[in-house]
Amino acid sequence: MTMKTVLFILLDRYADWEAAPLASVINRQPGWRVQTVSPAGSPVRSLGGFTTVPEGAVPAQLPPDCAGVVLIGGLSWRTEAAGAAEAPVRDAAARGIVIGAICDATVFLGRIGLLNDMPHTGNLLPDLQDYAGNGYSGSLFYRNENVVRSGRLVTANGTAAMEFAREMAVALELMSAEDAARWHRLFTLGFHAAPEDAFWWFGRMNSGGES
Repeated sequence: MTMKTVLFILLDRYADWEAAPLASVINRQPGWRVQTVSPAGSPVRSLGGFTTVPEGAVPAQLPPDCAGVVLIGGLSWRTEAAGAAEAPVRDAAARGIVIGAICDATVFLGRIGLLNDMPHTGNLLPDLQDYAGNGYSGSLFYRNENVVRSGRLVTANGTAAMEFAREMAVALELMSAEDAARWHRLFTLGFHAAPEDAFWWFGRMNSGGES
């Protein structure tokens, strides 16, 4: 079976709660895996206090098996360290690879000019405009929504980790929109409010990820 990799770019002081829902969905799918990278390949510490040892450094060019690039938010996307992400993100955009950005990672996409002609969202439009400066001219495409999926681009604000995972699962073609909605409903409402979804999801996981 050919493996597909989804690259998670983690900077120091990353928001661990934004990564976990999506990563857990990806890693439970047969033939899929998460690969974590940091700017220098060095350990990074999350805002929740977890020290993460990445599998390597952020690559300048994505590997052939890469199906997606995920930029997890946090407090370092406005620092020099964020620059390491520009080359692989541009490579993903050029090759039609799925790109996901949540929370403050969206301002990074704005600064490098990748939000100018695609519907998108973020934490706050004025902040995005202020930080991204001349690199950003996409205010007409900004949506005041928790998450926006536009083709192979998914953006979300920092309160929407579950919605981000749902839309990324659809963009990556891990799940149909209907199945992703069931997953989201289960993990937002809980077992007792959505028992049918629970039995469906955990049955799927026990059978190797198949519906």
